[in-house]
Amino acid sequence: MISLMKSAYELAMSRLEKNSPATTLTEEQKKDLAEIDSEIAARIAEQRIFLEGEMAKVSGDEHAVMDLRRQLASEIASLEEKRESKKAKVRSGSQLGCS
Repeated sequence: MISLMKSAYELAMSRLEKNSPATTLTEEQKKDLAEIDSEIAARIAEQRIFLEGEMAKVSGDEHAVMDLRRQLASEIASLEEKRESKKAKVRSGSQLGCS
């Protein structure tokens, strides 16, 4: 016999769909989102390489290394926030470039 009861997962997905229906992205939006991901990933890699080089220079000074690690984490978080902000604009229909 087929169960007519929905699982908790199915109920949650049903509620989510009612509250915020899924939207279909255009090819242009998909392209813009990919460009944003690529740009931010490159900038994160750039910061990581630079700051890891700086950490190598001050490897004997644990305080300086910890400061650089904090700076790296802060810069990555900032770039991730920028990524999500740009992606939200694209998803909402506001076309924007990747500059």
